[in-house]
Amino acid sequence: MSRLGVVVNPTAARGRGARVGAATVARLRARGHTVLDLSAPDAERARASARHAAVEGLDALVVVGGDGMVHLGANVVADTDLPLGVVPAGTGNDLARALGLARGDVDDHVAALERGLAVGPRSIDAVSVGPPEHSAREWYLGVLSCGIDAAVNARANTPTWPRGSARYVRALAGELARFRPYGYRLTLDDVVWESAGTLVAVANAPWFGGGVHIAPGAVLDDGLLDVVVAGPFTRPGVVRIFPGMYAGRHVTHPAVQVFRSRSVLIEPVARLGAEPPHAFADGERLGPLPLRADVHPGAVRVLGGTSA
Repeated sequence: MSRLGVVVNPTAARGRGARVGAATVARLRARGHTVLDLSAPDAERARASARHAAVEGLDALVVVGGDGMVHLGANVVADTDLPLGVVPAGTGNDLARALGLARGDVDDHVAALERGLAVGPRSIDAVSVGPPEHSAREWYLGVLSCGIDAAVNARANTPTWPRGSARYVRALAGELARFRPYGYRLTLDDVVWESAGTLVAVANAPWFGGGVHIAPGAVLDDGLLDVVVAGPFTRPGVVRIFPGMYAGRHVTHPAVQVFRSRSVLIEPVARLGAEPPHAFADGERLGPLPLRADVHPGAVRVLGGTSA
């Protein structure tokens, strides 16, 4: 049997993470696996605990929670041979959806982990991101946002109600009151986009924000980023286009463009608009622009799931 490290977010989905995590650990042990509970009071200590255990020797790292826990796991296993298992127990679960991990009970998820251990993990792309003048990088698997999408993310992270996508809609309504277009320069592989803008999303996966289909064409293992940009919408324009984003219809709007690139440098341009908000990736705060994102093909090995 395998030696597995498990990290649980006990606060995910208002306590559901703790219940699912305890059941997952118990079920894995009942199946004969050696399980190290690497959970900690905060993300930084959990990440450090997982990294220490990885050095000591694991067959896989399993995270239980939402997108934030998958993000934590990716930052432990990226660019290594250590596989990542995911048991979704958050509110949005956008990364689990992209990985093809259907909702189910603990037995279903443990069975999927064991199938992955038996047949071997599949490789997906990961994205490194950080200030262009620094060598330090963060990894993400889903979507980097740095427009009104990021401002809404920041607002949505504060309340505990409502759950899921409804929280994102509520946050958008609150953010629109002070919105004005931001100024950007994006340097991609083959083009430079410089404009006032409303939304910039650098997507490795199709969804964010609890089901917003921001990049319908994004694929986790194609070695490319889908960079979705929207021009300077008015507030009423944002309201009109937002409902269609859940079905991916926004990409047909003439003010929206989708570029494909292996890397992107995102810089603020003050003469073109307001200062863009701090960027987020996988729902986690990264910090202010400028930022450079680079895709790394096959940098993360995942147990189970199917292509989005």
